[in-house]
Amino acid sequence: MNDMASVLDWVLVLLGEVLVSIGVFFDVVAAIGMLRFPNFFVRLHAATIGAIGGAFVPLIGVALIAAGCDFLGPYRWFISGAAAITAILVLMLAPVGSHLLAKAAHESRAAVVEPKVVDFLEEDRVRGETR
Repeated sequence: MNDMASVLDWVLVLLGEVLVSIGVFFDVVAAIGMLRFPNFFVRLHAATIGAIGGAFVPLIGVALIAAGCDFLGPYRWFISGAAAITAILVLMLAPVGSHLLAKAAHESRAAVVEPKVVDFLEEDRVRGETR
C-alpha cells in the first residue's frame, strides 16, 4: 500500500512539473507577442494568453505538486486547494478583464487601429443600436 502511494505521489509531482513547464512556454510566447504585435487589441490577446496559459496551467501544476509532496504533511492539501481555487478564479476573471479593457479602449477611441477591416461596434453605434 505504501509503495503504491509513493508511486502516485511521484506521478503527481511529475505531472505538475510538466504543467509548470507548459506554463513557462505560454509566458514566453505571450511576452514575445507583447513585444512583436502591432496594436493594443492584438497585444491584449497576447496578455490574455499569458494570463490563462501562463497562470492557470502552472497553478494546476502547483496544486498537483503540493498534493504529491508528502514532506509537507497535512499542509499539502491546504496548498493544493488554494492553488486550485486561485487557478479557477484566474480562469474566470482573466477573459472578463481583457474584454472590459478592449471595450473601454474601443469606446474611448484610445487605441485606433488603421486600416480598419471590420468594426461591428462602430456600425452599431452609427445606427444607434448601442448605448
